[in-house]
Amino acid sequence: MFKKILIANRGEIACRVAATARRMGIKTVAVYSEADAGSKHVAVCDEAVLIGPAPAKESYLCGERIIAVALATGAQAIHPGYGFLSENADFADACEQAGLVFIGPPASSMRAMGSKSAAKSLMESADVPLVPGYHGDNQDPDFLQQQGDRIGYPVLLKASAGGGGKGMRVIEKSEDFKAALESCKREAISSFGDDKVLAEKYLQRPRHIEIQVFADTHGNCVYLHERDCSVQRRHQKVLEEAPAPGMPPERRAAMGTAAVNAAKAVGYVGAGTVEFIANQDGSFYFMEMNTRLQVEHPVTEMITGTDLVEWQLRVAFGEPLPKKQEELAIHGHSIEARIYAENPEKGFLPSIGTLRHMDTPGAVSFELGAGSNGDPAPVRIDSGVREGDAISPFYDPMIAKLIVWGADRTQALARMSQALAEFRIVGLATNIAFLKRLVEGGAFSQADLDTGLIERNSDTLFPAPRAVPAGALAFAVVALIEAEKDASAAVSKNSADPFGNALGWRLNGAYKRQFSFADDYSAGTDTKAYQVGVTYHPHGWELDFGGMEAEASLLKRDGAELSINLGATSMHGAVRRDGDNFHVFTGGRHFVLAYNDPMAHAGEAEAAGGRLTAPMPGKVVAVLASKGQQVKKGDALVIMEAMKMEHTIAAPSDGLVEEILYQVGDQVTDGAPLLAFAAA
Repeated sequence: MFKKILIANRGEIACRVAATARRMGIKTVAVYSEADAGSKHVAVCDEAVLIGPAPAKESYLCGERIIAVALATGAQAIHPGYGFLSENADFADACEQAGLVFIGPPASSMRAMGSKSAAKSLMESADVPLVPGYHGDNQDPDFLQQQGDRIGYPVLLKASAGGGGKGMRVIEKSEDFKAALESCKREAISSFGDDKVLAEKYLQRPRHIEIQVFADTHGNCVYLHERDCSVQRRHQKVLEEAPAPGMPPERRAAMGTAAVNAAKAVGYVGAGTVEFIANQDGSFYFMEMNTRLQVEHPVTEMITGTDLVEWQLRVAFGEPLPKKQEELAIHGHSIEARIYAENPEKGFLPSIGTLRHMDTPGAVSFELGAGSNGDPAPVRIDSGVREGDAISPFYDPMIAKLIVWGADRTQALARMSQALAEFRIVGLATNIAFLKRLVEGGAFSQADLDTGLIERNSDTLFPAPRAVPAGALAFAVVALIEAEKDASAAVSKNSADPFGNALGWRLNGAYKRQFSFADDYSAGTDTKAYQVGVTYHPHGWELDFGGMEAEASLLKRDGAELSINLGATSMHGAVRRDGDNFHVFTGGRHFVLAYNDPMAHAGEAEAAGGRLTAPMPGKVVAVLASKGQQVKKGDALVIMEAMKMEHTIAAPSDGLVEEILYQVGDQVTDGAPLLAFAAA
């Protein structure tokens, strides 16, 4: 087996590979950019080498530099993870020429499957059913629009060299084609260095089902069953599960056989995923093959009892596959939720900042047989960050992958719901509450799955803001009072002196005070103010929530964890303070309450002061308005690129563009005014 490998990636996949390598007795070398100097993947590897500045093009995408580090440190092989150079055939060739093993498929396989259009031609010749579309080389905009008109709308544009939802656009009508094509090509060239696109018929209510395949150098190839990845937004996966609900054994076998045949057709070696789009009637069409390990590979590991990273290392070393097809049975059900630093209520806008607090549910890192009776652990977390780490604007904003296993789908759903309730993050916006609504919603829980599930259920997944319940306000008040007690006790010289302690003691009458909070809906709407009156009593307080009164007392306190009585109800929760913001976690929900600070969210509106601002750090890729131009509400004015995605800045109302402050190619900081705007 290899003595030392280099991991040419970052984040959770680098940590995942390092953990498996350590268990196998293999030393690891990490590479890192200047932005990742203090990152988790650097800490968990045996060695770490700086390879360049924060931008990926100057660090993680510099193949020659990575190979030089591998040779200098004595590594025998390079594991590319996923993303970056993992599907770069030229890099695989360069590794081989340098005498290094590329832990992945041959370059020839990547070239055959790396282009969506070429792969579809290959599958067509192998009689694999394809979605109607155009996969050719002619990229003339007028010609492509003619093809879209011929296919019939809606049409899906996809970057030929792409993946991960980048460079994809759904076009509903012909007149929108050109603008979508331009945006698609910009995102494709930025993400993959290739702006070639293909056009396909966009199927209504399809499911996204993929087959995990694995091949070795001895002619063996197996499929490790399927994953359902239908729950998506912006063509990026949100929830994945294995096995696919409602999958008959005969269809599973048919799709698995087709996937193995596709892999064999290109001489595949290693881990790969053949992706299909399936109609509700069970018919399926080839979409693409990802020639690497997938982000969602843990759900396959959980139901098959395999370590796919270990398989990668063994196959790359020349060993045969550890199991044969008949040994790969399905055991139980697994679901994965991707926890991102993003704000679902603001169009899933990525969030940057520091993970000031990160409380995770009781879980283990990947370990076979970690649960009872040799079952997988009921909860598993794969993460590349720790409490105190920063989510920067340079890379994907994933915080963690939360994976659960159950004896059946019902148990897996219950475990996922509970684990999400216990996953608490303070410091930046996350999608945890959205994921919990998604998992508990009728569509997903009843397996009514298709790629439009989120859009179809937007009313329930994005509910109107609700008033903060009295219980959450009570937790914030109790936490604040207890913090005041701690602070006064720390400086008091005489603990028996009632005038030197914040206990609410008064010589005559009860001590009364008023607390003022504002809730943070994180949705750009006006915040709502809350006044809580507090009357101190010897054994607690009387709280007045604007006319509704209730007795409150503290039952137990353990750090941030609080148990209180509110009226006749006992409640448990946790309160984390971040500056003037109180983060209250109770009843599986997360409330953010700004204490006595009505200006906490001033300036967040897009058009504050008439100057539309950048929602996050990024680069201006298109300026669609000009000085002096009259625009209508909703007109696109500026397009920014940040975290590999495009974000459109639109006019908040009818008005006049008074001044353009940045041009195409300019880098802008979070909150920077992009243009001056006067509302009509």
